[in-house]
Amino acid sequence: MSGRADSRTHPEISGADDIEAPRPQDHPDGDVDVGEGKGDAVDEDGAGAAGGDGAGSDDDAEDELEDPAEVARRARWTAAGTGALLTLAGLAASLLRLSAASALVPAAYAAGAAVCAVAALIGARGRTRRALWLLIAGTMVMALGDQLD
Repeated sequence: MSGRADSRTHPEISGADDIEAPRPQDHPDGDVDVGEGKGDAVDEDGAGAAGGDGAGSDDDAEDELEDPAEVARRARWTAAGTGALLTLAGLAASLLRLSAASALVPAAYAAGAAVCAVAALIGARGRTRRALWLLIAGTMVMALGDQLD
């Protein structure tokens, strides 16, 4: 298994609840890292207090503290909401194109809407990667219906 020993894995994922981070006195060489030798004060995330650009330090701290369950919940809501929105758009377009010269146009919109509805259902159940691909396929079917018009 490859990976750095000092990587920050969420305790719930790694199962290491009682492992502490190494303290400066525990460093094998006895050296203490002080902001890349500049003598600057070092924040918790390793950025220097003086002279650092500070770009992205808030984003990095926010990403590290984000709960994996919250990320999964947000992905499920996004997949379900996008699928429902594309389903309604496809059905509305199908109804608007009923008077088209060819019956393939409303059928293509309806078929694309049905694929997006299936994507919304499986996305709400946690299969967000498959839902994404089905949303893409449903949108492409609806675009094909638009090209047939």
